[in-house]
Amino acid sequence: MHITILTFDGYNELDSLIALGVLNRVKVPGWRVSLACPTATVTSMNGVTVHAQATLEEAAQADAVIVGSGIKTRDIAADPALMARLNLDPQRQLIGAQCSGTLLLARLGLVDGVPACTDLLTKPWVQEAGVAVLDQPFFARGNVATAGGCLASPYLAAWLIARLQGEDAARSALHDVAPVGEKESYVARAMGVIGPYLAVGDQ
Repeated sequence: MHITILTFDGYNELDSLIALGVLNRVKVPGWRVSLACPTATVTSMNGVTVHAQATLEEAAQADAVIVGSGIKTRDIAADPALMARLNLDPQRQLIGAQCSGTLLLARLGLVDGVPACTDLLTKPWVQEAGVAVLDQPFFARGNVATAGGCLASPYLAAWLIARLQGEDAARSALHDVAPVGEKESYVARAMGVIGPYLAVGDQ
């Protein structure tokens, strides 16, 4: 099971790296989580450089993909060559987007006719792409989910874990990272956010 987090130059550390940390709480054989980047290294909006663990082409073959956000997302969306490398397919992949990553899903046509979540800065750009933006942290329909706000990234990670490994695995991962003294309430709240979107047939 390979999960990739698309991470570009100017990436938001909270989006890519929190998701990476939560997803890696799952310890089952074959479970692999990778930062997928367009180049060998990418540097964040705050100057943190990371090495790619997978290519965008490998992400196209992954079981699940999170499209991370960052300060250069509009430039990426306007780059035909780079966008052509994002061959995502919700028929065979779980796909999530964090904040401005939702703009890339919109440009790829993956949220046509579906409302989505994003951050407040990106909201008008997503609306310009013809997508209705919800005033909530998380939404999913079928195999595509979106999250809005940096600290909504655990919701996106938990949704992927629940879909791929079950709700108990999602609860366990969230429990691991939740603040001490707030673990039960944090897990209950997070599962309450994603719970309505886990019964795929009901969406």
